[in-house]
Amino acid sequence: MSTFSLFIIAVGLSMDAFAVSICKGLAMKKISLKKAGIVGLWFGGFQALMPAIGYVLGSQFESYITSIDHWIAFVLLSLIGLSMIKEALGKEEECQNDSLDVKTMFLLAVATSIDALAVGVTFAFLQVNIIPAVSFIGVITFLLSMVGVKVGNVFGIRYKSKAELAGGIILILMGIKILLEHLGILG
Repeated sequence: MSTFSLFIIAVGLSMDAFAVSICKGLAMKKISLKKAGIVGLWFGGFQALMPAIGYVLGSQFESYITSIDHWIAFVLLSLIGLSMIKEALGKEEECQNDSLDVKTMFLLAVATSIDALAVGVTFAFLQVNIIPAVSFIGVITFLLSMVGVKVGNVFGIRYKSKAELAGGIILILMGIKILLEHLGILG
């Protein structure tokens, strides 16, 4: 997988965390680099951890399904993308919780990184070098989450659904690209 493709996937995966970070920033009366860093570490850490777990799980089954791995990647990325699009187009939830306590951040980090678990399974089928991949995803999510806190604090909720919509579209397009490459339609 090329660095550009990995970057696109990392950005797509980080859009849920970015959207929640916007909510965190919106709820905060005053933000600081420390608060933005805490949000970034939780989300970036879990966005790196979950694909690593998915990779280990996917590696266990790789030999059984290598002939259809491109279809699995396409379906998983498309389902995740469609879910993000549905969420983006759905009813907006309130963004009033500015808490950064362990329980709150753990639940949010897990919720925003579940899709990364499925992407990790896909990485196992595609023979992706997992350590650099999850590091890259974690760093991108960390940075975008910090930016999201600031964006939410300054601009409010206006970018939340757009971020989720963009993330969903990106993941669907990456799934289509993987499928077309394996079918020999794209070089």
